[in-house]
Amino acid sequence: MGPMRPLLAMTSPIEHFTSKPLFSVFGLFNFTSHMFVVTLATLVLLVVLPLTFNRRPLVRSGFGNALEAICLYLREEVARPFLHERTDRYIGYIWTIFFFILTMNLLGIMPLDKIVLLASGMRLKHWGGAPTANIWITGTLAFCAFLLFHMAGIRENGLLKYVKDFSPKVPWPLMPFMFFMELVSSCVRMFSLAIRLFANIMAGHILLAALFMFIVIFQNPFAATASTLAQVVMTIMEIFVAFLQAYIFTFLTTIFIGMAVHPEH
Repeated sequence: MGPMRPLLAMTSPIEHFTSKPLFSVFGLFNFTSHMFVVTLATLVLLVVLPLTFNRRPLVRSGFGNALEAICLYLREEVARPFLHERTDRYIGYIWTIFFFILTMNLLGIMPLDKIVLLASGMRLKHWGGAPTANIWITGTLAFCAFLLFHMAGIRENGLLKYVKDFSPKVPWPLMPFMFFMELVSSCVRMFSLAIRLFANIMAGHILLAALFMFIVIFQNPFAATASTLAQVVMTIMEIFVAFLQAYIFTFLTTIFIGMAVHPEH
């Protein structure tokens, strides 16, 4: 165990998914590994979705059928109960945010630098990571949702009516206090979206790293076999979590849009 102590001291369970600088852009800012994964996720969606949905067969099959089923479920079972006749007005954003978060979650699980090494022989160290385990990225997504549901409320109800209906109807001496509490509550929704996604994705990656470190700590075939099997199971679980967290973020965003569009409910 003695020789392992320096190695364990230098090893961090968050090292493999944290953001790392890759290169500088005009000396103004650093382009990081998380920026690369976000850009890659955007490019994947810009290529894959148009190629899938531009074809118009009578009955889709395979991957196209799976995507169509997801889109139909999000529109009819998630958005329509809250947005009613305004569903088609906001469904584009709802689809976009679901697939964008899902793609980033899945790319965060993949060892991109190892894949490039096997495919081309090029060693691109740190060209990967989990952007949704970065609070700044999840915070940006939550802030965009925050702006959207307030803009949707103002657009559908008008500024004066939206502000008037923003807080519950209470006796006028309590109105300023209730308005302030509703404003705080609105900000809390934004933070809850960001922290929920960030914490769940980060926890999964830390657990995977901790399971891998058992091999280094115990250094015996039984520990290596058990750790490897546990990592396989947890990786499958992480794929499920990738879908689940994308769905939860989308579902809560839809609820908040519905609350802003229909303040009377």
